Amino acid sequence: MAVPIRLATSSSSITLLASTSTSSTIFTKFKSISHLGSSFSVTDTTTNFSKNSLLFRYPNGKRMVHVLAKATLGLTYPAVIESPKISFTAKDTDLVEWKGDILAVGVTEKDMIKDENSIFQNIVLKKLDSRLNGLLSEVSKEEDFTGKAGQSTVLRLSGLGTKRVCLIGLGKGPNGSSTSAYKSLGESVALAAKASQANNVAIALASSEDLTPGLKLTTASAIASGALLGTYEDNRFKSESKKLALKSVDFLGLGAGPELEKKLKFTEDVCAGVILGKELVNAPPNVLTPEVLAEEALNIASKYSDVFTATILDTEQCKELKMGSYLGVAAASTNPPKFIHLCYKPPAGSIKTKLALVGKGLTFDSGGYNIKTGPGCLIELMKFDMGGSAAVLGAAKSLGQIKPTGVEVHFIVAACENMISGTAMRPGDILTASNGKTIEVNNTDAEGRLTLADALVYACNQGVDKIVDLATLTGACIVALGPSIAGIFTPSDNLAKEVVAASEVAGEKLWRLPMEESYWDSMKSGVADMVNTGGRQGGSITAALFLKQFVDEKVEWLHIDMAGPVWNDKKKAATGFAVPTLVEWVMANSSS
Repeated sequence: MAVPIRLATSSSSITLLASTSTSSTIFTKFKSISHLGSSFSVTDTTTNFSKNSLLFRYPNGKRMVHVLAKATLGLTYPAVIESPKISFTAKDTDLVEWKGDILAVGVTEKDMIKDENSIFQNIVLKKLDSRLNGLLSEVSKEEDFTGKAGQSTVLRLSGLGTKRVCLIGLGKGPNGSSTSAYKSLGESVALAAKASQANNVAIALASSEDLTPGLKLTTASAIASGALLGTYEDNRFKSESKKLALKSVDFLGLGAGPELEKKLKFTEDVCAGVILGKELVNAPPNVLTPEVLAEEALNIASKYSDVFTATILDTEQCKELKMGSYLGVAAASTNPPKFIHLCYKPPAGSIKTKLALVGKGLTFDSGGYNIKTGPGCLIELMKFDMGGSAAVLGAAKSLGQIKPTGVEVHFIVAACENMISGTAMRPGDILTASNGKTIEVNNTDAEGRLTLADALVYACNQGVDKIVDLATLTGACIVALGPSIAGIFTPSDNLAKEVVAASEVAGEKLWRLPMEESYWDSMKSGVADMVNTGGRQGGSITAALFLKQFVDEKVEWLHIDMAGPVWNDKKKAATGFAVPTLVEWVMANSSS
């Protein structure tokens, strides 16, 4: 049954009939809905329509064709690429009897220990080496393969059931729920499969007998996550791309049954959200505008209409809500702002907790009149300044598939661009946020916190119990924690424990930094309630203290500064960071 999706604007009502084809999403088409001076609801239907048009139905039943004439700058449109679809199966097959393209074995440094006769002491490796007539021992010695993390060696074989045997180092060995080590194992297997264009692989651990049933589940999940994400390549903006070869992965010695199948399905759902997050951040700013980001949110709401509703606010509606801080940032761009609000409610049962995920959504940040200049300013990478919103929408997609019970979740993004023009906010301007607090703009490049201010006020007005906001907010956090660790700030010890616990399950790195209240003195203004930046010293802390001014004291709140881990400089691509942590946190608050 069709479920209405609300887009708030003004005056009369029109119904937009949108295709629900799964082969081509709104984000893939990158169509832009022009500004209409009337409110309308988008209804999920199966009506077909022209590739270059949308059908509008007025209340009197008449139709008109609205041609979407807006083209992306540079005539750049993304190609439709294939997301990895890998079949995961648990088997009891002895690894020396398995038949296929690649047999991959994860080994620790301890597993690689040999006796005085150069024979492996590890039972699994000893058995495998015996079948290979000592070749495994010989090659590992010649290549100095000791099982260190990051090491791998591949043997091309003939006359055996498997074409290749691949040993992948796990270092000293994962302890407890060391998700990241097993994810790396899965990624290494994916790389080996790409290199040889393998269709099927088997993955085993040289030492799995000590793993509890619960650890076997989390281990298989982490390996599957690494394999899925390691297989994926974002080639939408390349003129040529290879087709994915890997089709199936067999787990050997990691258990079987419905619990494992359920865990692997959960992993696939999370990875779908991570891939969406990567695609949103990777998309160039001439393609991914605030409007297109809003359209992707609508696509999620349409696809999972049994649990989602969507509200998209335009400039006029934001003015009515007195969002002066957000609109001040958006004022210079010809691409209008879009305030995005998705609401998840479970298909059945009562709600015990209400949560909000708020993501910074700067689809491009020039710095404004405090323009980003000079080496290291990263202006060419400012497409990733909407990494927080990408994490929020990626989590929304995953949760739309998982459908946790007992929890209501609000996904909120104040999307816009920070540009320069005659209408831009200037250093010295005073903005009034929707909670009535005034802000003297002493730096137009500290714009993300200005958009988040009104988004946090809006989130509190939804009656939520807890809020997590995410933003590529400060370079200071990268200086403090480097490229792989996100900083977290919160007055709530309990919420900090919840989110850190979720990140450990997800295999992502967070570090709690202090909210030193005495630093607020540097944020005081002589003519307004506050300035928007306190200078270089403790920049991440003062940014968090600024955000705190817009959160209701009754609401638990945590801020994640993810400026470092949003981007992998070596791969020159987005990471999809925080999607797994957000999903795990919501699940921990649900009754599922």
